[in-house]
Amino acid sequence: MASSRVERRLAAIMAVDIVGYSRLVETDEARTLAGIRRIRAQISDRLIAEHRGRVVKLMGDGAIIEFGSVVDAVACAVALQEEVTKDQAEVPSEHRIVYRIGISLGDVVVEGDDLLGDGINIAARLEALANPGGICVSDTVQKQLAGKSSVAFEDIGERKLKNMAQPVRVFRWAEATVAAVATMPLPLPEKPSIAVLPFDNLSGQPEETYFSDGITEDIITGLARFHSLFVIARNSSFAFRGKPIDVAEIGRRLGVSYLLEGSVRRAGERVRISAQLVEAAAGAHVWAERYDRSLDDVFAVQDEVAQVIVSALVGRIENASLKRSAQTPTDNLTAYDCLLRGIAHFRGYAADDNQKACEMFERAVELDPHYAVAHAYLAYVRVAMCGHASAPAEVLAASRTLGMHAVELDPQESRCHRLLSGLYLYSRDHDAAEHHLRRSIDLNPNDADGLIQMGSLLALRGRPDALGWMEAATRLNPFHPTWYNVDFGVAFYSLRRYAEAVQAFKRLPDLLHGSRVRLAACYAHLGNDKEAQVQAAEIMRLNPAFSIAEYFRTSILIEREEDREHLREGLIKAGLPE
Repeated sequence: MASSRVERRLAAIMAVDIVGYSRLVETDEARTLAGIRRIRAQISDRLIAEHRGRVVKLMGDGAIIEFGSVVDAVACAVALQEEVTKDQAEVPSEHRIVYRIGISLGDVVVEGDDLLGDGINIAARLEALANPGGICVSDTVQKQLAGKSSVAFEDIGERKLKNMAQPVRVFRWAEATVAAVATMPLPLPEKPSIAVLPFDNLSGQPEETYFSDGITEDIITGLARFHSLFVIARNSSFAFRGKPIDVAEIGRRLGVSYLLEGSVRRAGERVRISAQLVEAAAGAHVWAERYDRSLDDVFAVQDEVAQVIVSALVGRIENASLKRSAQTPTDNLTAYDCLLRGIAHFRGYAADDNQKACEMFERAVELDPHYAVAHAYLAYVRVAMCGHASAPAEVLAASRTLGMHAVELDPQESRCHRLLSGLYLYSRDHDAAEHHLRRSIDLNPNDADGLIQMGSLLALRGRPDALGWMEAATRLNPFHPTWYNVDFGVAFYSLRRYAEAVQAFKRLPDLLHGSRVRLAACYAHLGNDKEAQVQAAEIMRLNPAFSIAEYFRTSILIEREEDREHLREGLIKAGLPE
């Protein structure tokens, strides 16, 4: 008797799964199931139909979908991730629905409306490898996309998949939405945790915002000195300025238990500072106070606010060595005003911002020759104006001297040590750079910028513990500035994790020269010659005189020769001239 013929066909299979489904159901089953049904009715069913897909299996936490075309499957997956992320943006993080997606191409066995075979299993395993909000595809899918789709995927290497005899080369969606990942709930630290939201400017003059921001940042700095607290960095707490989000949701997104809110009203020589400490989850007020003082008493107010918060959250003030210096930063309020204006320009991206910052810092130092932080910023911005690591030797030497003077003026000010560390790194003195950076972190363990710089420095020194420092920085600063991605890219490259380095560099809104150079090397090491050549061509278009030798002479801060050779090999592979 002849055996019945098994029906097979080639199909693109998409596996979709909801991240943390069990937790969502446990937290609020009715809300979760209603949300899933609404997304299916309004988004996923429509997109699957538009891209000629067919739902093979529908589970509570996901689905298996068949497509006749890899291009359709990938386009559907990208559209689904983008639309669901947008749909869920304002949903509280503990209730947010986020998908992972895996796509494979392979032979499947047809049994009625069901499908069986390795194609299904591989898609499910790929889905498990994807980040929240992300997509992973097999190498067969990636090859089929060549020349047919603009969707970019990064090679993350061969992976041994469960119950699969042969490893599968996996590619991850390069443009995976960061919002889906960034807004996932963050666990609360063991220490009392706090974020200081930007104080409102009530002066009636929008241009006075720099002053209220400066007051806010000084309070953050004061709190950050206490080892018993976990203090969110300025960049992340300021990300919520002007957004209609309740305190409970802000607390969840930043992963903190307490928030400090406030306002600043400046009128002539008087200032009114109002502050209130809020327990984020309940929205309950723990403490509130209003200070009506003369401007020359503003530092005392900042210290008092910080000490009251520490007393309320920790129950004690730590020893004096961790407090603000006994002396006030400056007795000259005009100098303080110049410093705040300078810092505001220093953080800007306009062509003349560094020059304006330099002028403000110079004015602050002129008004108060003993103002340590003003000296430190002035030393650093002068080097930044001359190209950072490629600054002339005489500029670096003069700035190091000025930076050392700042440290001598106030040895307990962490920013002076951190900025001086950068000057030593640009001078290729890695030991001195690490010494001052560790001192900075000792003085201010909550300084996320210090932690990310430590990770970058250790990566340049070939140290495997670099990423641990960087991950600690992003926990303190979950909504960190984009330049953090440069340091992650450098670290990943040094660890030979090229695909992750590519992802980090591609998160930058604008590829600066050094990042583009390393990106070309990453693609070369990954064997992606086409993209390596694209980046190399752009480097040469922007700088026709570029050579690897000159680039290493002026810009490279890598300490070990074997690591320098590793980068050189990547650039040669990318086709850049030696």
